Amino acid sequence: MTWIFLSVGLGVAGLVVLGIAGARVVAAARTLRREIVAAHAQLEPRRARLAGQGGETAPQAAYDRG
Repeated sequence: MTWIFLSVGLGVAGLVVLGIAGARVVAAARTLRREIVAAHAQLEPRRARLAGQGGETAPQAAYDRG
């Protein structure tokens, strides 16, 4: 009977460890998603400005670079 309790206890402990690891992965994925959204928000105006230049070949002035 003791072996049954021991095996169930170890199984529950293993599931707890897996649950904690899974929660950390989800939290890291959310943080990564926020960083990607922030980087996209910073780059979007520059991309739009470059897309709007069309056939323009003259480089921007040094003071005009964002």
